[in-house]
Amino acid sequence: MKIAILDDYQQVALTFADWDSLGAEVRVFDRPFTGPDDVVRGLAGFDVVVAMRERTRFPAEVLDALPDLKLLVSTGLRNAAIDLAAARRAGVVVSGTGYDGRSTVELTWALILAAARNLPAEFRSTREGGWQVGVGTTLQGKTLGVLGLGDVGAAVARIGQAFGMNILAWSRSLTPERATAHGATAVTREELLERADVLSIHVVLSRQTRGLIGAGELARMKPSALLVNTSRGPIVDEAALLDALRRKVIAAAALDVFDLEPLPADHPLRGLDNAILTPHIGYVAKELYTTFYRDAVEDIAAFQAGELIRPMD
Repeated sequence: MKIAILDDYQQVALTFADWDSLGAEVRVFDRPFTGPDDVVRGLAGFDVVVAMRERTRFPAEVLDALPDLKLLVSTGLRNAAIDLAAARRAGVVVSGTGYDGRSTVELTWALILAAARNLPAEFRSTREGGWQVGVGTTLQGKTLGVLGLGDVGAAVARIGQAFGMNILAWSRSLTPERATAHGATAVTREELLERADVLSIHVVLSRQTRGLIGAGELARMKPSALLVNTSRGPIVDEAALLDALRRKVIAAAALDVFDLEPLPADHPLRGLDNAILTPHIGYVAKELYTTFYRDAVEDIAAFQAGELIRPMD
């Protein structure tokens, strides 16, 4: 059996699980593929592929061009980059692993605090021999708008309460009762945008949410507002966000996710002082990587034994 572990940017996958127990040939890919043709060339001959979240796409044309592929393991139990119907047609079994969103919750708050206190600029000034360069803002008494009150959004809301913030929430399916249970007030999307001092996005990317925040929505926000996105890049219209940041329609954006990842070196977001950027590290934590890779080894061992313990559907 030949196993490919994809997109191990930090070259740590082999340290988080007992891959030797599988008695297989294991190869680690530590750089992203450049496109579908590169994926097909790189993975030719592999029986099993372990994909890290949605870093590599597996559309029908890729799956159909990998006749040796029998098992595709994705970290987590949801992966929009895999065409599940095409996998079934190609006879490829797709499985997932455990997942815990707490690391994303913590990163969300790291980004909020970094933006509120202007930490990137202060870090840079101190390292370069300078001193104070800006005036931050406190969060107590401000309004946190949570777009999507699922498990991650609800946890973000609870932490906002600890900071003494007023919590508003909106999603298409949100009920007043669920909002109240998490210390939030359910409002319309328009009211959420208009009242939020911090708008934090926690909805799943879908046809309904792609471009959910565009130029019109950004124009409704306060000029002093901060937009935070640790969910998926395309939920926010990137061109509209760039324009809003350049024209100071909103004060700043703190982003861990982007339309194209890895973010190109010459991407205009990198040049904006009011854009705080991290390289999609919401789930990049030792505890979660342990879950990902140990579960992946268990999935492969189960497959070898003719079983499947975590099917993705």
